[in-house]
Amino acid sequence: MQNKNFNIPPVYAVLLAIISVQCGAAIAKSLFPTIGAAGTASLRIGISAIILLLAYRPNLKAITPKQWKIVVPYGLTLGAMNLIFYMAIERIPIGLAVTLEFIGPLLVAIIGSKRLLDYCWVLLAAAGIVLIAPWSNDSIDPIGVLFALLAGALWATYIILGGKVSKIMHDGQAVATGMLFGAVLILPSGFYENGLANLTPSFFGMGVALALLSSAIPFTLEMKALGQLPPRTFSILMSLEPAAAALCAYVFLQEHLNFCEIIAIICVVIASVGSTLTAKR
Repeated sequence: MQNKNFNIPPVYAVLLAIISVQCGAAIAKSLFPTIGAAGTASLRIGISAIILLLAYRPNLKAITPKQWKIVVPYGLTLGAMNLIFYMAIERIPIGLAVTLEFIGPLLVAIIGSKRLLDYCWVLLAAAGIVLIAPWSNDSIDPIGVLFALLAGALWATYIILGGKVSKIMHDGQAVATGMLFGAVLILPSGFYENGLANLTPSFFGMGVALALLSSAIPFTLEMKALGQLPPRTFSILMSLEPAAAALCAYVFLQEHLNFCEIIAIICVVIASVGSTLTAKR
């Protein structure tokens, strides 16, 4: 009976996962002045890899060549996506970066469709991009925008590879193995930027918190929710990610957005929710 008291309803689990990830992003950005974006990404992915390897203990010797062909690019994409996203939020507000990054999953959701309505959702999301674009706002760093869009492309690739690896490997084993290769990819960048040279016990503690907030906790909550929610409901809730990112950045980092940037986030959220609601089952 006691365990039931601690059960989190699936909808709240997804919302908590979203908040956890965005709080993690805020912590990450606060570390940038000292250890840089690459150092922070290396710290997060490195510690996350250790946590997941200890939790799931994947048998690397038992992985087949067919599984290696998918899990290695999956892990490399995971690492690159996190590094590029941190390089984006180093230059532009978190809310805008997540909004631009979210274009990747949105396109994956409706790619291949020939319905007019789906093109309308794409146009709405594109309108959001135009409102954020550097030519519409002199204060927005164009390199940061490009990094966010690249992170979105990597996120789309990650979704596709994740779908393939989930069919041939246990989810925990796949994520732990993939995170290991993600760490191998980006750890050199942390040392090259010399960010990890400034690592202190207090920064390491923040890195552990970052790994938990950005990886371990949301992964656990999302897995719990996925087992109880219809995929469509889950996708609608995840569409709130850009808005949650803007809110957390405002609360923790005092990142203010102008009217056009707020409208841009609303456009992308509506496009994501709309594409989910009108998608064929």
